[in-house]
Amino acid sequence: MASETKRPVAVVVGVGAGLGAALARRFAAEYRVVLMARSEEYLTKLASEISSEGGQAFPVPLNVADAGEIARAFEKVRRDIGAPEALLYNAAMRPFGRLMETKPSTFENTWRVTTFGAFLCAQEVVPDMLKNGTGVILFTGATAGVKPFPTSAAFGPAKFAMRGLAQVMARDLQPQGIHVAYVNVDGAIDMPAIRKMAPSLKEEDLLKPSAIAETYWHLAHQDRSAWSHEIDVRPFKEKF
Repeated sequence: MASETKRPVAVVVGVGAGLGAALARRFAAEYRVVLMARSEEYLTKLASEISSEGGQAFPVPLNVADAGEIARAFEKVRRDIGAPEALLYNAAMRPFGRLMETKPSTFENTWRVTTFGAFLCAQEVVPDMLKNGTGVILFTGATAGVKPFPTSAAFGPAKFAMRGLAQVMARDLQPQGIHVAYVNVDGAIDMPAIRKMAPSLKEEDLLKPSAIAETYWHLAHQDRSAWSHEIDVRPFKEKF
């Protein structure tokens, strides 16, 4: 384990009770982890739990739909904690609706949270990564970014755009030492909201957040002679 004073900084954007929390806990084993999401109360609670387990976590409340908030949040991180060496972008909106059921405001807000926020956060961390010649940026994708359902009129285009952003960044930044990857989470994640929405699902039908987090950890530490860009994770019984 890295010493307390020399641990690199990882920023997890979109920290909720599912994958976001699992990513924060996993990366806290070796990193000083910055937790970003809208709920300050939840972030503070999770940071306290991680600290009690021997990790270092710093809550930074953030609305990723607000460009000004993103700039201020990352300025605070660089000033108070250090330049991020890893960015895990996990923020997203997941509205359900077909084309004529989707409000223009819903379409735009889904894009802002899922794609525009990812673009802005990447712009905040890349300059220091380029200066240091190293870094990792991982995006949480979804089935909708590859094969959207008819009811993904807002979510599908947003994830497709995020996937395109990840590809552009990989072609641009990987030759300069920054590893960029898009993780297609192909299935439902085991978390309270999913259990409530679909109580008939069994444990084996769902992706465990801690298991997905292990894939992110592996991606973040791949040897540069064999980097992955796109990777799928899904339950063993999921059809694709």
